[in-house]
Amino acid sequence: MSDENGRLLRCFAAVFPTLTLEEIPGTSVESVGVWDSLAAVTLAAVIQDEFNVEIDPSDLPELTSFEAFQIYLRRLSLVGE
Repeated sequence: MSDENGRLLRCFAAVFPTLTLEEIPGTSVESVGVWDSLAAVTLAAVIQDEFNVEIDPSDLPELTSFEAFQIYLRRLSLVGE
């Protein structure tokens, strides 16, 4: 696991503290009952702070899983495979 993926895991863990690090890579809006609009905005803010990036609010509806955030950040060349 890259350091960037570890950082992303920690972002998710900060917003969803009841999830284990092993569960987080498979998380999505459908699998995490507390992942509502407030959690989505909070998660985006935490990730923006951690990675020093700006997440376009219009992209939030598509960022509905750990994998989606990985792909998004990879597009910005911030998270390796």
